[in-house]
Amino acid sequence: MNMSHLLRNFALIVFGICALGMPAWAQRPEKDYLSSIEADKIRDAETPNERIKLFLTFAEDRLKKFQYELEHPSPNKHTEMLNFLMNSYIGCVDDAADLIQLGLEKQANIRQGIDLMATKAKEFLATLQKFHDEGPELDLYKDNLEDAIEGTQDALTEADKARKKAAPPPVRRKN
Repeated sequence: MNMSHLLRNFALIVFGICALGMPAWAQRPEKDYLSSIEADKIRDAETPNERIKLFLTFAEDRLKKFQYELEHPSPNKHTEMLNFLMNSYIGCVDDAADLIQLGLEKQANIRQGIDLMATKAKEFLATLQKFHDEGPELDLYKDNLEDAIEGTQDALTEADKARKKAAPPPVRRKN
């Protein structure tokens, strides 16, 4: 074997290793309950408040889709869709709550996100409770619904605690 043949084989091996590893470096794994467009919006959001708002918007969207699925059941995979939407909802709420905790640890200005979580979590809880009390086919999604209620109550409690811990807004002084 000549030197150019060895170099070419070496280059092919290095290229192959890099090409196999590239997808792992190029992108983080996406949450399975977010579409690629939603994941891009989260990634592109510049502040924790924007990310929290997006996650809560996506959670609200999941509840609306859940309501639609209850009112207009699909002929197949109805149970799977209801449970997927409920799991997706709680994933979004959990991620928003995690961002609040992270923001507190970093002492970021997340008061707007905390306030939005407190407001939306109350609305979400009322909707979830309605599904629990009056929802048709409750036995199909009851376990996930109860998990969602518990997770939303936890998020609401954490938002109330976070309001007390969050740095106060800056005070403007008169000159």
